[in-house]
Amino acid sequence: MKKLILSLLIAFGFSACSLNDDVANDTCGDYVNVPFTGFPLSCNYTVKQLPTNPTALVVSTQEKMDLYFTKHANTCPNPSDPNIDFTKNYLVGIFAGEKSTNGYTIKMTSIVENSCQIVINFYESGPQAGEAITQTPTYPSDFILIPKTVKPIYFNKTTESPDNIIIGSFSAQCTGADCQQFYQINDFNILKFLNVVSGSYEFGQYKYTATIKRGEYTLFLKNVPNEILNLKGQTKTYGTPDSADQGGVYFELHQGGFTTKIYIDNNDTADQSAEIKVFKKAIKDKIITLKN
Repeated sequence: MKKLILSLLIAFGFSACSLNDDVANDTCGDYVNVPFTGFPLSCNYTVKQLPTNPTALVVSTQEKMDLYFTKHANTCPNPSDPNIDFTKNYLVGIFAGEKSTNGYTIKMTSIVENSCQIVINFYESGPQAGEAITQTPTYPSDFILIPKTVKPIYFNKTTESPDNIIIGSFSAQCTGADCQQFYQINDFNILKFLNVVSGSYEFGQYKYTATIKRGEYTLFLKNVPNEILNLKGQTKTYGTPDSADQGGVYFELHQGGFTTKIYIDNNDTADQSAEIKVFKKAIKDKIITLKN
């Protein structure tokens, strides 16, 4: 594996390093995928000192958590426990440094390990075409939970598109485990959002689990009708989803600087064209596939 940057030598007690330190390539057998969980840190914590330069951080104890972060009351609808069991998991944070405007992103996408080391793949992106830009400094970051390890951790910068699709099924009155199913589909992985609250669809507020799978965004985009593609940043509702506990399906498209949101009644209504009905079924079928 090439382009390895940033060795975080957990076994020797180091926990924060620059993202710009090149290290030699080292291989010790085949790589296998490592499961990880997205952690919406801003819901319950603030960073005590935002780094102005690209930096990564591995937090392995509650003492280090208290050193780098300040805990505050929950500001998100996610009812998940904000505490971290450091006997099982480490918190990994990655910071892009200070940016002069909004529109910048840094994101960890996959993790692999062999018998010697762990490699966390990540990408960075800048403002997208059509995105409204404000001249205010920002500090992009991303946080995940990984299984506890004594192996050195390396970061590998990749090139990925930030474009993605979110699909979901919802029912406000339903209380079962399958009532709120939401997934983000990228071209590099699939995220399953956890404990989504009905009607609260700002997905950066939710924990997620990741499955590494390539090309899914490009494939599913072929199902999207032109009448939805042409909305480019608008929100549209078909029928009256969930008005009588019939639920509905959700679709969100992030493409360039535009975010398009669609709500579709589970019942076939007069404003749903044949193409929309076919698309609604494609969403439901895809959710079933991702659940299995």
